[in-house]
Amino acid sequence: MTNSSPPHPKRRIVILTGMSGAGLSTALKAFEDLGYEAVDNLRLNLIPTLIDNKNGDKSILRPLAVAADSRNANFSPDDLLRIVKELEDQPELDVHLVFLECSDEALERRFTETRRRHPLALDRPVTDGIRREREMLWKLRDQADLTVDTSMFSMHDLRRQIAGHFRTGSAAGLTLFVTSFSFRHGVPREADLVFDVRFLANPHWDLNLRPMTGKDEGVAEYIKQDPDYAGFMEHLTGLLLPLLPRYQQEGKSYLTIAIGCTGGRHRSVLVAEELANILAMHDYITGVGHRDLDRAANKA
Repeated sequence: MTNSSPPHPKRRIVILTGMSGAGLSTALKAFEDLGYEAVDNLRLNLIPTLIDNKNGDKSILRPLAVAADSRNANFSPDDLLRIVKELEDQPELDVHLVFLECSDEALERRFTETRRRHPLALDRPVTDGIRREREMLWKLRDQADLTVDTSMFSMHDLRRQIAGHFRTGSAAGLTLFVTSFSFRHGVPREADLVFDVRFLANPHWDLNLRPMTGKDEGVAEYIKQDPDYAGFMEHLTGLLLPLLPRYQQEGKSYLTIAIGCTGGRHRSVLVAEELANILAMHDYITGVGHRDLDRAANKA
């Protein structure tokens, strides 16, 4: 009888790229905080050398995140895709290509607010650089393992997304994030599942409740008195709980559940809070947020 040792876990390699201004630096810092070795703006031909460790055991090395983008004068999407393919062919590596996307409007605003020049339009309008870069990077976006749209993200939102998808060790597994939102401002682009609760009784029409939020007891009681509320929550959890293990079996590590109402202040906030509590009680790592609550408060 021969003894066989268990296989070493694969070393995770994340190649991070995307649109300038989409949050590459923030994402790389998030990887560093997760325990990854993080390297910014590395020349493409040095990536394999960085990963190779002929004098040591690759399986015990820290996970690695490398940002490669158009700031580098020698950047080539085709070369990057070739390198990713070569890395994927190495059985000891777990390779992920991550692309950070962002709308043109959000990118223009960010460059204007920070007074930065676009790396592909140093002597031309920012819009020219954005257009040129988008044309250059479409292959990477099309073949990325994960695309994250940061158009409506804060720095905290992006760091949460990175942590949800790429945390390592004992914390790894299916992580859930439940967010409320206002349909007036669009469905969250990162949402995996979206539920509409605009059919519930709306506290907005009660002048005493209007300034409050779904976190307040009076608003919660008002909504829960809707005769369809209890049935809806029962069916919602009855739908989700059998699905979550299947997502995990398919290798999904992070799932965003979005709950929407008209203003993103009352009904969606309550349902998101209640749902997050239920999911946490079933031993899922669960976070909750309210994308448009501050915006709704400013209009109240």
